Amino acid sequence: MVPKHFFYYGGQAVIEGVLIRGQRCAAMAVRRPSGEIETLYLPLSSLYSGPLRRVPLLRGVLVLVETLVMGFRALQRSTAIAYSQAGEELSGPGLALSGILALVIAISLFFLLPLLLARSLGGFLNSTLLVNLVEGLIRLLLFLGYIKLMGLMAEVRRVFAYHGAEHMTIHAYEAGEPLVAERVRRFSTAHPRCGTAFLLVVMVVSLVVFSILGHQDLLWSALYRVLLVPLIAAVSYEVIRWSGAHQGMTLVRLVTAPSLALQALTTRPPDEGQIRVAIAAMEKALEGDGIMAPATDTPTSGQEKVTPGPVQPQGDAGDPSP
Repeated sequence: MVPKHFFYYGGQAVIEGVLIRGQRCAAMAVRRPSGEIETLYLPLSSLYSGPLRRVPLLRGVLVLVETLVMGFRALQRSTAIAYSQAGEELSGPGLALSGILALVIAISLFFLLPLLLARSLGGFLNSTLLVNLVEGLIRLLLFLGYIKLMGLMAEVRRVFAYHGAEHMTIHAYEAGEPLVAERVRRFSTAHPRCGTAFLLVVMVVSLVVFSILGHQDLLWSALYRVLLVPLIAAVSYEVIRWSGAHQGMTLVRLVTAPSLALQALTTRPPDEGQIRVAIAAMEKALEGDGIMAPATDTPTSGQEKVTPGPVQPQGDAGDPSP
């Protein structure tokens, strides 16, 4: 059952917390060193929430940019809260530079490096299709290896647990269940609209697009892989959005099964405290949208006290996938 005021809520895990993107704002809940949960709002820019967001394909590009911008801000803010650090946060040019640098590294690692490695094997492969398939396989292996290495870090494993708690909470809300830990815990840590699923779809879409383009010299091939990133992201977003809305179809469940299985690498079963943080973020987002949550998960101890935080200055925010 879908709640009356249905909206595709999305989110992401941050340091010791969860971020939920609502219709009017983004809400974040972070566990303080004292054990209390601090909640705060991150206002959304009209650029990401206006009419352009309803335009197919274009909205996928907006979501990509929005996710990068809000992701950096949320990680900065959550780190400061979780570790009681006071300091100036990146904004303006500094934030833009960080986002661009991250995008350049991602494109270089997952698009350009697979191209170079696949082309180096060109002498052993006798068709463009085989070269593209090898490139896609290398891209997938690099992605899986990167996630696996990240998962070896204790702090990242905690982030993965919050990621699972975020998925479970969104599942519970979309099913019309009360937002209490006992009910949320019943749901899966995998979600069809997850950013991990999005990245897997990106790999498949990029394989199709690059195969259609056929063989080009190395320079043009590299240039295509950079310039076509927005288009690939836009198409991938539409695929994820459509599949998330049609989970009842057998074909959709079969197609999305690999992406759900892949989330075993990026999520972990959360403990009750982490679930409560995710619930606090979800309820804060619902409050910001003027929607009452199905139920309130009443704190059972002083360490579960929720402390409202300040509203952040107006600026760009984001809408990550669950």
